Amino acid sequence: MAVENCTVFTDFILLGLSGRRDVQQGLFVLFLLVYGITVITNLGMILLISMDARLHTPMYYFLSNLSFCDVCYSSSVCPKMLADFLSEQKKIVYNLCVVQMCFFGSFADAECVMLSVMAYDRYVAICNPLLYTVTMSRRVCIQLVATAYTTGFIDMAIFTYFTIQLSFCNSNIINHFFCDIPPLLALSASDTTTSEIAMTISCSCVVGSSIITVLLSYSYIITTILHMKSATGRCKAFSTCASHLTTVAVFYATLLFMYFRPNSSYSRDMDKVASVFYTVVIPMLNPLIYSLRNKDVKGALKKVVVTKLCSG
Repeated sequence: MAVENCTVFTDFILLGLSGRRDVQQGLFVLFLLVYGITVITNLGMILLISMDARLHTPMYYFLSNLSFCDVCYSSSVCPKMLADFLSEQKKIVYNLCVVQMCFFGSFADAECVMLSVMAYDRYVAICNPLLYTVTMSRRVCIQLVATAYTTGFIDMAIFTYFTIQLSFCNSNIINHFFCDIPPLLALSASDTTTSEIAMTISCSCVVGSSIITVLLSYSYIITTILHMKSATGRCKAFSTCASHLTTVAVFYATLLFMYFRPNSSYSRDMDKVASVFYTVVIPMLNPLIYSLRNKDVKGALKKVVVTKLCSG
């Protein structure tokens, strides 16, 4: 339906998570703490991996890039959200809204691809250990990481193009705490069918291919592990995959709920809860999952702490 003779808004108002002042102050303290932990743990993971030579392997190279993606897409949302908790008028200009959507989506897509790359890395390490150093050479690792980032930016560039074609003239109130795709489509006065189709196709290509890669990798991994004669070998192989499987399950479950459904089924309250989990909680959990369940990471952390204490 063509939209004519309407006032086009140049900024949006974000309703946020709650309209109550006392609740907003409590949420500010909570999310400030969570965001602080997210930044510290993820940057700490990157620094730890760069400092310890034992962690200079493909697995931890991918993990450091996963932490980088977590910091980036969390930082595209959290600072503005925290500022809005303390602000009377939660405005965001149209251009910044588009930039936030694009930045967030790009790194979320990159993380999606990165998780599939990490699954492939585990497949090679467990199913073809003798060829691991050749297959996962430094050049190949860099190319895989570059592919993840490139895929994310291209995917969001395509969808951003369709988004800027939409008209927003009926209302400028976004019932959300950041500029995400579903609430923007729900707010638009234009026919969003083309945008929804574009989102479905692009997400299907990125997320679908990533999920297939993960499923295929782990089907081979599980088959290989079950054929191992040594119980110790089976336990060790499973332990190297446990952290990644946990991260994959949490990330993809939230992603599928958020984006693989029609605009007509958009639920404001449920999407806010899912978005909080997706943008705030998961980036904090990833480094904690890997640090708590990984002996190499815990060993490297102890080494750094002991070295600092001794030098102090």
